[in-house]
Amino acid sequence: MTFLYPLGLLGLIGIPVLIIIYIIKSKYSEQTVASTYIWRLSERFLKRKKPVSRLTGIISLILQILVVAAASFIVAHPVLVLENAAHDYCFVLDASGSMNAKQGGKTRFELGKDEISSIVQDAAEGSTYSLIYVGDATIAFDVTDDKEETLNVLSELQPAYVNVDFADALGVAQGYFDDNPSTLTYLVTDKLYENSENIEIIRVFDEQENYALTNVSYALDDTALTVNADAVSYASAANLTVELYVDDNTQAAAMKTVSVQKNVPQSVQLTSEISSFNRLTVKIKETDGLDLDNEVVLFSVEKENEYKVLLVSENPIYLQSALKNIGNASLTVFSEEEYTGQTGFDLYVFDCVSPAEMPQDGAVWLFNLTESLPKSGFSVQGFVNLEEQGGGRLELTRGGSTVEKTLTKNMSGNGIYVSKYVKYGFSGNFTTLLHYKSNPIVFTGTNEYGNREVVFAFDLHDSNFPMLLDYLYLTGNLWEYSFPTVVEDVFYHSGEEAMVNIIAGCKSVRIDSPLGNVSYLDTSSATSTFTLTEVGVYTVTMTVGETPRVFHVYSALAEEERNPLQTEKTVGLKGEAENGMRDGKYDKLIILFALLAVLFVADWVVYCYDKYQLR
Repeated sequence: MTFLYPLGLLGLIGIPVLIIIYIIKSKYSEQTVASTYIWRLSERFLKRKKPVSRLTGIISLILQILVVAAASFIVAHPVLVLENAAHDYCFVLDASGSMNAKQGGKTRFELGKDEISSIVQDAAEGSTYSLIYVGDATIAFDVTDDKEETLNVLSELQPAYVNVDFADALGVAQGYFDDNPSTLTYLVTDKLYENSENIEIIRVFDEQENYALTNVSYALDDTALTVNADAVSYASAANLTVELYVDDNTQAAAMKTVSVQKNVPQSVQLTSEISSFNRLTVKIKETDGLDLDNEVVLFSVEKENEYKVLLVSENPIYLQSALKNIGNASLTVFSEEEYTGQTGFDLYVFDCVSPAEMPQDGAVWLFNLTESLPKSGFSVQGFVNLEEQGGGRLELTRGGSTVEKTLTKNMSGNGIYVSKYVKYGFSGNFTTLLHYKSNPIVFTGTNEYGNREVVFAFDLHDSNFPMLLDYLYLTGNLWEYSFPTVVEDVFYHSGEEAMVNIIAGCKSVRIDSPLGNVSYLDTSSATSTFTLTEVGVYTVTMTVGETPRVFHVYSALAEEERNPLQTEKTVGLKGEAENGMRDGKYDKLIILFALLAVLFVADWVVYCYDKYQLR
């Protein structure tokens, strides 16, 4: 036996103190009686009970000594050593996507935690426990001999939704095994392993109905939508009904029932007479144990990147034609009189119109601005008329910056003439694309609201530019500049990285996961990525200037996690296992507490008996 706090045994000093008190304590007491007759009468009873009276003092002393001894032992915390009674345990817990399947009202992940909990609770005191979680990342928790700590860590673990690789986890487990070949290693998983050297497999798998949708795609023309998918049943043959929902409609736009053989994908084609959509939901109507792979959501990249454009012009023919042929835009045209500061557009185009103030909630294109505009980053300095010279030939900027190369892509720069232009001075940072004798004629930048800005210093009607192919190239490049595709891909598998293009003026990019977790991306570089760790729809909110734009990404369950039976794997630890055991211990103080309580009660009973019955 050992003691955690040996100084607690100093309490035993109280035993000799009790004995001394007992010795020096007076054995007699004075009593006043009413008469000699009563005294003599009571003396007969006292003499008859005198032997018991003598014993009560000794019994009380013994009980008090035992109470002091028990209290001292409790404070010292005795630990009984149980030779060769304990083990070292290492648990590797699979938290992959397939562990979310339900069996008997619990997920496989919960059943796996129950298996580990049972082993820990039944283990001898003195055993050590190490826990390796394999989910979004491999996390090894410190080795401990504290059961409660192990169970608390275990209870807080949550399942992941990704495909996992046990290589890192087994590397950690191999280190424990190398240090102690007697370590009992358990792999808790629903996967199928054909060889498990030095590892005991705890398989939490009960075969049940399991359906999935794979290879979902769509084709859209002006009159109809066609969706193709493969339906799979992994456990048995089944009749499956596949449904198609468009946008937020609760009624299926199309459905079809197909007969599916076990593990044989069955193609399904659904059609609907629609010409556009924002979101498609394809799902299997029947329920099974793992519902994460029964539904797929597809978003239209075109609709996700659709924009509202306001064109303010008295003669919009050139710009109206160009804007209709580029991008995914819904175009609204106002005359100068009709424009009164309307908001809610993604792009404002002012053609030979000088607005009173700069719009704050979108990109801006300005053509032939003749009055200085606050917050624009430039000012009007004068007017230049080149009609007497037969017009001025504009030069394409041949700089080496990435922005210049991107915005002048495919342009030749040949034969562009203007007869008039406005001379501007910069107060902000702009990139010149076309110039006349070093005077900026077409330039781009960012206004003081953080929104992208494009400026043409001339009226298109005073130039041959709209008749040239370069005009179409430039307007297309400027459209991509004003509205770069933020999210190019809208479908991924859980565990993959999604990329977001960070556009100029971006203040923040917020990511809302399917489970409601919120994170923010770094906006200091041209692109940023985030890892998809859940199954479902991620919402990407990008705030540019003062305007939030919302995009969506769907994360599907990894293909490898849909059927744990599809691949037999090998797992093991290198080395020769040993059967050594560590010394166990027993340090439960409940018995000592109970003994202390019994002794205390017994001493109180003896005291009461001596006080009230023997006198």
